[in-house]
Amino acid sequence: MKFNFLDIAQIELDDSFQYHEFQQQDLGYRFLKEIKNALGRISFYPSGWQKITKNTRRCLVKNFPYCVIYQIKNDDILIVAIANLHRKPEYWKNRIY
Repeated sequence: MKFNFLDIAQIELDDSFQYHEFQQQDLGYRFLKEIKNALGRISFYPSGWQKITKNTRRCLVKNFPYCVIYQIKNDDILIVAIANLHRKPEYWKNRIY
C-alpha cells in the first residue's frame, strides 16, 4: 500500500515538525515517529479507523493532539490532512472529493 500526501497535508506535516522542534529539541522527531507509527497502523488495517465522512477516515496520533485524515483510493492511501485537534474542526473538508 502506497501513501500519497496532498500538498497541503505535506505542508502541515512539515510545519508541525518545525513547530515541535522549535519548542523542544528532538520533540519534532518524536512527533514524526508517532506520525510514522500512525501510518503503519493505517497500512496494516486501512478500514479499521473512525469513519468521519463516507470515504474519509481518521487515525489518532499517540502522545500528540493530532490525527491523520485519509481516504482509501484503490490500493493507495491519500493523506488529506495532518490535523491538529485543537484547530477548528473539519477545516480540511474542502480538500476531499
